[in-house]
Amino acid sequence: MRELQSASYDYTLPQELIAKTPIFPKENAKLLVYNRQEKSIIHSDFWHFNEFLPKETLVVLNDTQVLPARIYGRKIGQDSKGAKIEALFHKTMGEDSYLLQFKGRLRVGSKIAFKDNVYAQIIEILPRGFKIARFYCDDEILKEQDFFDFLEDFGHIPLPPYLKREDTPQDRIDYQSVFAKNKGAIAAPTASLHFSPESFKALQENFQIAWVTLHIGAGTFLGVEVENILEHKMHKEAFYLPQITQEKLLKAKHITAIGTTTARVLEYFTRTHQTQGECDLFLHTQNPPRLVNALLTNFHLPKSTLLMLVASFVGLEEMQKIYQEALKMRYRFYSYGDGMLIL
Repeated sequence: MRELQSASYDYTLPQELIAKTPIFPKENAKLLVYNRQEKSIIHSDFWHFNEFLPKETLVVLNDTQVLPARIYGRKIGQDSKGAKIEALFHKTMGEDSYLLQFKGRLRVGSKIAFKDNVYAQIIEILPRGFKIARFYCDDEILKEQDFFDFLEDFGHIPLPPYLKREDTPQDRIDYQSVFAKNKGAIAAPTASLHFSPESFKALQENFQIAWVTLHIGAGTFLGVEVENILEHKMHKEAFYLPQITQEKLLKAKHITAIGTTTARVLEYFTRTHQTQGECDLFLHTQNPPRLVNALLTNFHLPKSTLLMLVASFVGLEEMQKIYQEALKMRYRFYSYGDGMLIL
């Protein structure tokens, strides 16, 4: 079956269509509206976003907050020669240790100095550059809140690798939704970046709103490297679905998910009834949505699980047709790019 072959989700994207920075005002971003019943496409923009949603829909958003998770330090200790070390925080591991991906040669016991009196010590080596470390300030172990404060003060926004540029102070604003609340993500829920304070206020005034939290990890950018997508091992991300959201979902006649991360949480919940834990749900054409009726999303990387999620809503052939139309109309792709609303 073509829909199970990863090659079916490949396409050629001109480099100039990769959005390096967001558009301002945010409402000027293009919006491709796809109607599944009619198999039709309308080209619009985010000034008109609310006009396309059914009035009775429950709009669900992901309130995760992106951490400045990329940090730079120097190796310390005997024979270290002060080598530069780059690290990307991924998640907490218990109360006082953290999973990070390090660039640089390190072993158990290695120490890396960061700002002031803060340093890390490697306590476990894992595959693919991942290591578990403890962080110390004046030889006192940093607990989670103090560690997050350290990242806020010293870290850099972990821009997606395809942007191929260093982060700037402006990215701390641009690569964060206006309703970000719960710290823990290392990538933004990019569909949410389309909302300005004004347009989000209008959304709240016109529709019922509900919240989920999913802390997006770097695995969101990983391509599918197996030929049969069913053999792909999905990454896990911490999530939480509050009681009030559960109650609203039970009453909802129509549900709109803002972003693929929101859709995955909702679909994971409807399958497992779990309200917190780690979500590893892989939506594709053989595992289509059961709960979500409409989806706002961006234009995603070739051979990504996000592209396969879009196909789970519209089918492989329609997904390919939509993307060819977006390329033809010069939509801006990826995190800082334009959006697509699937109805």
